[in-house]
Amino acid sequence: MSAQVAGASSSLLALNRFPPGVHVMLLDNLLSRVIRHGRLTIIYPGGRGRTYGEAGDGPGPTIRIHHRSVLMAAALDPSLGFAEAYMDGRLTVENGDVYDVCMIVVHNFEKVGLAGASRLKLALRHLLRPIEQLNRARASRRNVAHHYDLSGALYDLFLDADRQYSCAYFARPDMTLEEAQAAKKAHIARKLRLEPGMRVLDIGSGWGGLALSLARDHGVDVTGITLSTEQLALARQRAAKAGLADRVKFELIDYRAVTGRFDRIVSVGMFEHVGVGFYDIFFNKVRDLLADDGAAMLHTIGRTGSPGPTNSFIAKYIFPGGYTPALSEVMTSVERSGLIAADVEILRLHYAETLKEWRRRFLANWDKAEALYDARFCRMWDLYLASCEASFRVGGQVVFQFQFGRDVASLPITRDYLYVHDNRENTRLAAQ
Repeated sequence: MSAQVAGASSSLLALNRFPPGVHVMLLDNLLSRVIRHGRLTIIYPGGRGRTYGEAGDGPGPTIRIHHRSVLMAAALDPSLGFAEAYMDGRLTVENGDVYDVCMIVVHNFEKVGLAGASRLKLALRHLLRPIEQLNRARASRRNVAHHYDLSGALYDLFLDADRQYSCAYFARPDMTLEEAQAAKKAHIARKLRLEPGMRVLDIGSGWGGLALSLARDHGVDVTGITLSTEQLALARQRAAKAGLADRVKFELIDYRAVTGRFDRIVSVGMFEHVGVGFYDIFFNKVRDLLADDGAAMLHTIGRTGSPGPTNSFIAKYIFPGGYTPALSEVMTSVERSGLIAADVEILRLHYAETLKEWRRRFLANWDKAEALYDARFCRMWDLYLASCEASFRVGGQVVFQFQFGRDVASLPITRDYLYVHDNRENTRLAAQ
């Protein structure tokens, strides 16, 4: 963090050389053109305020900017400029919280788009995307460590006990987070069509929750791979404690280095770290590792619109090298690999509800998180969870679940098998 703060301080000194009027004019012009839905008030340094957006929508949240260095940075890159200022305390949110701001900003940026210099910078980042996501093996391990090798105590503050760090499946709106995460694992298991004794590869196995569930509940042998040393250590401990170490093996290895053949391949929440320039390599590898009559299931965040760059705040501070693909980007590589897409399901709003609960738990444990890191980290993490929830609620982010095979007959030709359990449960409840 210290190097990032030093770099930010150097940038601030450079920004302060601009005349104050230029700072205000550029940001005011951007917000005037972009904020059309909802209302957002900005109180500029010196106390002058202006409200942007539609009249009659209520007061809306207020951002108070305490230092004029924020203005130019936010005008050139609203996501990163506002984020760093919020993290550093150079701006604060009033009449609401950071989530309220994110909902307005994400909704308008999605519907209206950026304008002026910020639009040009976004276009440049789109052109440079292959460089930003040059996720070779060494870079991939470094990027994974940036996020997943944080203290396990942090993740215990907001995840469920199984540490499921991906979108839950809310089959019913009244589900708890724990129930929805269990439903997610069950939904994935049904898509895999598991049988006892099958060999399963879990690419990006995290803290081991999915692999352990598949082995325990379905009698399969699982190999889980990760690039996080922290995740690997806990996953192995969990396997030993559950008495499953002979059937679930966890390895610290890049997916590109895996060898052998597997009856089933599953990957949940890992594809976002592959990088667009490596999609062909990923799917060719899945094809090579998959048995001729096997099936693969991929669960990944995606976008409903066209390809574009990763949010600059997320790319710098949360998931370096990360990217959520458009459907067209995934399917183009699948087609080239020779894999057959058997089914595509799009989960809408499930992740918004997941993130809402994660953030509620994190805020309730703010003091503990601050004791682990510091207040700046807590503001960063709060913004991460809040902005991601807004992106899944109004910003065009969804979750794709793909089923692939090498043979057209590798999976059933209808979806009935996915919901047999749900139908039985509904029948049981109706009979009570």
